[in-house]
Amino acid sequence: MSFNSLGLSDALLKAINKKGYTTPSPIQQKAIPSILEGKDVLASAQTGTGKTAGFTLPILQILSQGKQLSHRPVRALILTPTRELAAQIFENLKEYGTYLDIRSTVIFGGVNQKPQVAQLRNGIDILVATPGRLIDLQNQGLISLSKVEILVLDEADRMLDMGFLRDIERILKVLPAKRQNLLFSATFSKDIKKLAMGILHNPVHVEATPENTTVDAIIQKIYPCAKQKKTELIIKLISEGNWKQVLVFTRTKQGANKLTEAMISAGIKAAAIHGNKGQGARTRALAGFKDGTLTALVATDIAARGLDIPLLPHVINFELPNIPEDYVHRIGRTGRAGASGEAISLVSPDETVFLRDIEKLVGLKLPKEQIPGFEPDPNASTEPIKAGQGRPQRNSTPKKPKTDNKARSNNSFGPRRPSQNNDRRSNR
Repeated sequence: MSFNSLGLSDALLKAINKKGYTTPSPIQQKAIPSILEGKDVLASAQTGTGKTAGFTLPILQILSQGKQLSHRPVRALILTPTRELAAQIFENLKEYGTYLDIRSTVIFGGVNQKPQVAQLRNGIDILVATPGRLIDLQNQGLISLSKVEILVLDEADRMLDMGFLRDIERILKVLPAKRQNLLFSATFSKDIKKLAMGILHNPVHVEATPENTTVDAIIQKIYPCAKQKKTELIIKLISEGNWKQVLVFTRTKQGANKLTEAMISAGIKAAAIHGNKGQGARTRALAGFKDGTLTALVATDIAARGLDIPLLPHVINFELPNIPEDYVHRIGRTGRAGASGEAISLVSPDETVFLRDIEKLVGLKLPKEQIPGFEPDPNASTEPIKAGQGRPQRNSTPKKPKTDNKARSNNSFGPRRPSQNNDRRSNR
């Protein structure tokens, strides 16, 4: 199947061809025709499936063929959990919309809101946003969502993990009741299904897994390791292997900082990316990693969600995630586009339960290889890591920060947030 068979306009096909794409991915083949028909869509799609183009292409076409209003109100709203993913979607819109008269912009917290507000005042057709900053600007009367025709919730499972459910509900209340709804999620918990039922109307269900599955495209290895020797081992692997690009996952922001400092001290060019880093630092770190200036990028799950890093050769789980699905998301960033990839996990005794859950999920007994000198203590406890050292499990309810009760009572979104310049969760 080619993109020509999906019903896309000549302008979009020209942009697709310019990017060098010829064959749509499975999620694109399934989602694009249904979206063009105006149907609600419930899509199961992970990172690496081409899902972003699966909704940006038809949205661009629908809006370009509709009636253009002179003041350009927001007609399509794309909600996403993190700054990096929001920026990636915006870039996707710009590239595919090269030959169309469609304006789009992106807003997120952690940066000055003035340039974002200036873009909004000039009029835009498509808005990509993280929930926190969107509500901040709405509270200030700087944006209207009354003309939205299409709503996209991208990575809905991650938005719920990050505690955005109430924000999503607030945003839904000010949108027009008649609209097209698209919900994309890698997993479908009870909360996701409940959210979908409240938003979608007779949705078309589409499903796709990454083009290269974890089994076929990625070499997976488990290195049992004493907890206190993990840093030494990861430095050994990178240095002796002469690796040029490796994405490393830690469970916490503090752990990412500590590991990064150790790598730098060992002569490895590294940077950390997580919620305590400013947007400028995060952007520079990602750019340096992509252009080869940095060898190692150390990230938490939320900060790395949605990162688009082509042809990544190595992923290391410095610590296993306590949610098995996150393992699939992590290693799915390597072994793309027909390239080989390697995913290594350093597993200490207290992560035994996490490893068992991951193997159950992927349906594999992952091969183990013992590096001499890094053996774990055979008498070490295999009790899971204490609660609080990782993100909450999916069925937990994140605590909501206190809001300013002195805010205007007539605000349609409820209490105003303490700061308009911070997206308090999307900056993780």
